[in-house]
Amino acid sequence: MTASLQSDYLQYLLASWDIKPAESLSWLDRLRAEAIDRAGTQQLPTKKDEEWRFTDISPLARLPFQAATPKCDLQVKDIEHLKLKEAENRLVFVDGHFAPQLSIITGSLSHIAGNLPAYLGSRDALLQSHLSKHVGIDSNVFAALNTAFLRDAAVIVFPKEFVLKQPVHLLFIATQSEVTSYPRSLIIGEPGSQATVIEDYVSLQQSAAYITNSVTEISLAEHARIQHIRVQRESNQAFHLANCAVSLGQASHFQSTAVTLGAQISRYNMDIHIMNKAAECDISGLSMISGRQLADTHTCIDHAQPHGISQQQHKCIVDDAAHAVFNGKIIVRPHAQRTNSSQSSRNLLLSKSAQIDTKPQLEIFADDVKCAHGATVGQLDAEEIFYLQSRGLSETEARNLLTFAFGAEIINRIPVPSLKQQLEHVVLRQTQSH
Repeated sequence: MTASLQSDYLQYLLASWDIKPAESLSWLDRLRAEAIDRAGTQQLPTKKDEEWRFTDISPLARLPFQAATPKCDLQVKDIEHLKLKEAENRLVFVDGHFAPQLSIITGSLSHIAGNLPAYLGSRDALLQSHLSKHVGIDSNVFAALNTAFLRDAAVIVFPKEFVLKQPVHLLFIATQSEVTSYPRSLIIGEPGSQATVIEDYVSLQQSAAYITNSVTEISLAEHARIQHIRVQRESNQAFHLANCAVSLGQASHFQSTAVTLGAQISRYNMDIHIMNKAAECDISGLSMISGRQLADTHTCIDHAQPHGISQQQHKCIVDDAAHAVFNGKIIVRPHAQRTNSSQSSRNLLLSKSAQIDTKPQLEIFADDVKCAHGATVGQLDAEEIFYLQSRGLSETEARNLLTFAFGAEIINRIPVPSLKQQLEHVVLRQTQSH
């Protein structure tokens, strides 16, 4: 990507940004102004940057899509197929903007979950202590741009010792072409709280070109337990750029399952900071892509305190001329003794032109730790195919079954039956199309 293209792209975005006179700036306006300043000092990453060397996002510079405007004509019946029957509470955002007519918040959650503007004034101290405090904007141009264009956002604050058995569904729907949306989520688990949150990105136009630039921040206090499920099934012409930052308090537990299916180019950064003793995280991911899709997943688990536990399993299924990237970094700081961390990257190539780049990283600065990682890239096992054929399956059926089983191992970790069934149908349909 040339410097002039970079400059033109960012200048276009900066020019489309609006700000009030200085004397009327609220704390949120000041945050947005700071973010636009940070964005203006940065450049778009290129393949010359180590963290982006497998992912070429230069097409973005030729698609300077303006920010999506609130424009929602959807009715409840239009999104019936996207509902999850287990989720009584649903916050819906259309092209990044809150859609109250499509959202449902029951009485028990009326003061817990909602859109950001509803919290301004009454909970400013809480919001200021979390918004943009977990995801960095100094060296992340996409997080800076998301913060600069921050208007609406899903905000969920689970109170102390609050236990929610039903999942909360955050549904982000893309309907417009040639726009950029900036979805934002803030999830706070206060001491001893327990809940499941589903972050779901979908498109109603499967061939629409648009950009989604999302940021999610999750903060868990001591003994809080959050299960986070993230599904990306955007248009096959979309660009999906996402950052998720998680901060874990003492003895908290964070479990995450991320499934990537859509977008022409997608990049998902997940940064987990184990900030206090005895915190645990268990994260898993599945990227299943085909055609000429590119799916890049970068994760970093930072053990800053002792007795932390982290487990990670990531899988890629890549067909046709698609390209999957996985970079998983684990950092163990000098004081993080008795850390127990493991990472597994398993990858399946379904065609000769498919490509996978996987890079597990361990950076260990403590001596009393237990850390392990492993990575494999290969094709379906010929002996397993032969075994299934000997039981009466055709070669195609055997391949489809093995591919489905490979991906289903991750999907089975999702504790929401209706969502799990939807994803299983998608995976099964994709395996049977070849």
